[in-house]
Amino acid sequence: MRKFTTLCCLLLLIPAFALRAHAQETAKPAETAKDPEPSGHYYHLEFVIQELGTDGKPTNSRTYSAIVSSDRGARSTNIRTGSRIPIITGALHGTTGDGKLEFQYQYLDVGVNIDIQNVREIGSQLAVFLKAEISSLASSAPPASAPVSAPDLPNDPVIRQNLWQAPVVIPVGKPTVVFSSDALESKGGMQVVITATMLH
Repeated sequence: MRKFTTLCCLLLLIPAFALRAHAQETAKPAETAKDPEPSGHYYHLEFVIQELGTDGKPTNSRTYSAIVSSDRGARSTNIRTGSRIPIITGALHGTTGDGKLEFQYQYLDVGVNIDIQNVREIGSQLAVFLKAEISSLASSAPPASAPVSAPDLPNDPVIRQNLWQAPVVIPVGKPTVVFSSDALESKGGMQVVITATMLH
């Protein structure tokens, strides 16, 4: 009789254990943490700014490079190189004792500015938002039709400027022309070529 009673108690406890085990298995997926998103990769970007002749072939080129990351939290990358050109904005105190004018100057940055933002991978290509600003001094000799300046008054420099800003897609490992334009003062032009290389 005692054995029968013990057997009945065990049979009654089996459903309770089964329900508890099922509840634990159901809760496991909810406790599992989500897999972290894969981090981005690093890329070496080489920028070649080419001045083109009338035949469309490069006559001069300058190279700049930077490292960027495709990680979503990465900040923008900036390249700055150039010179500060003084521009006369007025006279300070009229004339000096020797009769020469004293000038007041404001400085203008001339050179190359490149900004790279929002780097993303699209398959085997790299998408970036790119801004490139290229400025330089034109020939110092004024045109023949230009009026003659007053004595002791230097001519203000003429600044040539190219500015591009757009989202671009670059095939990794392949030089790609992303910006180009004709020159205003000649039949030549200018273009920006980018090569992206993944760093391992």
